[in-house]
Amino acid sequence: MVLYPLKFKPLFKDKIWGGRKIKEVLGMDYGPLPNCGEVWLLSGLWDEQSVVLNGDFEGDEINDLVETFMGDLVGEDVFDRYGEQFPLLIKIIDANDWLSVQVHPDDELAEKRELGNGKTEMWYVMQADPDAELVMGFNSEMSRMKYLRVMKDGTLQTVLNHEPVAKGDVFYIPAGRVHALGPGIMVAEIQQTSDVTYRIYDWDRIDLAGMRRELHIPQSIDAIDFDPVEQYKTDYEKALNKTVPTVDSPYFTTNLLHLQGEMAKDYSELDSFVILMPVEGNFAVEWENGSVFVSLGELVLIPNVIEKVNINAKEGCKLLEVYVNG
Repeated sequence: MVLYPLKFKPLFKDKIWGGRKIKEVLGMDYGPLPNCGEVWLLSGLWDEQSVVLNGDFEGDEINDLVETFMGDLVGEDVFDRYGEQFPLLIKIIDANDWLSVQVHPDDELAEKRELGNGKTEMWYVMQADPDAELVMGFNSEMSRMKYLRVMKDGTLQTVLNHEPVAKGDVFYIPAGRVHALGPGIMVAEIQQTSDVTYRIYDWDRIDLAGMRRELHIPQSIDAIDFDPVEQYKTDYEKALNKTVPTVDSPYFTTNLLHLQGEMAKDYSELDSFVILMPVEGNFAVEWENGSVFVSLGELVLIPNVIEKVNINAKEGCKLLEVYVNG
């Protein structure tokens, strides 16, 4: 059978801090869950793989397809680097309350601790309530000794950097950066295939069973990057009908396309799959053998062997274009 642009069945996640925007804003039905904090649109985690929703491969898991088609699906260099596990996890997160203040290990530390991959990620803000904010890094110079002191004193909140958030903002979060998503924010998250999180503060929250969630203070110390950062929010060009670079990391490259009408894309020089994900509006992808419609709350995976596509935006849209650069 021939590869074609793939869509996937969503995986819905109940979270203590989750809200209802995934249903009320995106129109996605997450069934009997009281709320939904995350919807995973594409996952290569071995125990929570995404399943194809369309075409001849409907019902197949993503890593089975990677094993079968190798470089034809993900790119030769990508397959050489990551093997049979799809290298990215794509989510939409709806925060109705503060997420825990957390940090993720890098690849080196994760491998040392036998945790698989590290976790570098980025957020694109799809929606934000008035006065919404998030935590990103520290508000003053930080060191290992100072971190240990504020953790012992219970004063971590006083050294956290708060950033105001608006629709369209982009935040790049390399492994090692302390961060927390705040209430009233819905983001698209692009990340390495990893689910390793060190929770360092949880706002003194009590769950439905009357318990506090586990913290990982000792594990976090060697994971945190204490180097100062001048600016946490990512600047990018605001342009129509143009491919606008936003994040270029060792693990993924993400561009933003604000489209009205059609745009032809030629991926022949790219040795990678391409993910197209709407963050506003919807679009159709046309290729030599057909077309597929992609709504808000979905994404489409363009296999490496499909070199040219045409994106037809319905009534104007914004979408993320994601791939792995060699």
